[in-house]
Amino acid sequence: MIDCSAHSVEYDVISNTIRPLMVQTDVWCSSGAIMPDGTLVQTGGFNDGDHAVRIYKPCRDNSCDWQEISSGLTQRRWYATNHILPDGRQIIIGGRRQFNYEFYPKISSSDGSYNLPFLVQTNDQRIENNLYPFVFLNVDGNLFIFANNRSILFNYVNGTLVRTYPTIPGGDPRSYPSSGSAVLLPLRNNVEAEVLVCGGAPKGSYVRAINGDFVGALNTCGRIRINDLNPQWVMETMTSGRVMGDMVMLPNGDVLIINGAGSGTAGWELGRNPILSPVLYRPNNPIGSRFEVQNSTSTPRMYHSTAILLRDGRVLVGGSNPHVYYNFTGILFPTDLTLQAFSPSYLDSRFAYLRPKIVSPTSQSKIGYGQLIPIRFTIPPGRLNTSSVMVTMVAPSFTTHSFAMNQRLLVLSREDVIPIARSTYQVRVTTPGSGNLAPSGYYLVYVVHQDIPSEGIWVHIS
Repeated sequence: MIDCSAHSVEYDVISNTIRPLMVQTDVWCSSGAIMPDGTLVQTGGFNDGDHAVRIYKPCRDNSCDWQEISSGLTQRRWYATNHILPDGRQIIIGGRRQFNYEFYPKISSSDGSYNLPFLVQTNDQRIENNLYPFVFLNVDGNLFIFANNRSILFNYVNGTLVRTYPTIPGGDPRSYPSSGSAVLLPLRNNVEAEVLVCGGAPKGSYVRAINGDFVGALNTCGRIRINDLNPQWVMETMTSGRVMGDMVMLPNGDVLIINGAGSGTAGWELGRNPILSPVLYRPNNPIGSRFEVQNSTSTPRMYHSTAILLRDGRVLVGGSNPHVYYNFTGILFPTDLTLQAFSPSYLDSRFAYLRPKIVSPTSQSKIGYGQLIPIRFTIPPGRLNTSSVMVTMVAPSFTTHSFAMNQRLLVLSREDVIPIARSTYQVRVTTPGSGNLAPSGYYLVYVVHQDIPSEGIWVHIS
């Protein structure tokens, strides 16, 4: 039987068109990240794809396609997590029955896999609850790793445990298949780093869902300052329970929680009660007033749905397939291959008078670490509130199964805003000081004014 479907496409957001690509091996439940030169590297998958490395180098003439290294990985990687490191490599952590990690690209023929006992300790027998672990690069260069209901700070350079954090209160699992989501909150200096974990499913939910009993999802979030001397989780309550949600960092530092279900877990046919209303989380608001329900969709986005930030500030939402095969009719939650865009309220036309537009630098500019660079932007006459101007840098993520790998937002320190010409202003910002704060690569830069972001421009830091 010849398979004539395109299992990979390149999507052009501006023209809303797709170009079919040729992928050779099974990418199901794989992982990946953008390399410093802008190349997408995707790793692992199922069957013939579980040891594969797939490389996509973007081009302007539609000639580029996937290049595949069939045995690029030391171990089978299925439901693993990737993160870009300060040295430009990716670390690939875990996966089904893989209690270890490895790096790509390899630096020598002896560069294999390395044991990570934490993944054994967080593995619930026959359920797992520790796949697609939440991984963030801390500002000290170590990795924060959250799996199931526990987390550690890990020195991947010498393979040592730096610290163990308290179990998240309640002890319920937050990792696949009890899939919550997590973000590293905006980085504002070189010392503090704060992680937010939201949603998931209570203990036992996966087995109960297999038996037709769909337990209500967790409605709590945990927030922890990972570099405090005595870090503790601070718990908050969402407007409703959510499993299989996606958390997207917006250019103004808010967090969008979107997609998912109100009961059950991830896995084939195991979710119920789709959550149609996204929620905005405002991390700087007082506790108790951080969650704000947004306009709802009519399209359920269940298992195998996704969401990612676009350059213009919208959030691209797509997919949903809780079935073993594609099934479009006569079934609960049919396979959905559509894309939608969610527009946060900052894109409302009534805020156009506050919206900045970046004049310089131009998109694709190259910047270095620890540099003072001028950003010029326009604002409609008489509308500027200088104290509210903020410049942010957002890393592109690889988003799957409710986790945006490599998602990162930095708020750049700035000097005073000065007028340059009519409606044109300049603010000088200091770029991140090292690859621990911002690994080398492409970032979207936004000017934010009174919480309203400009369109982003791409810059490359190295």
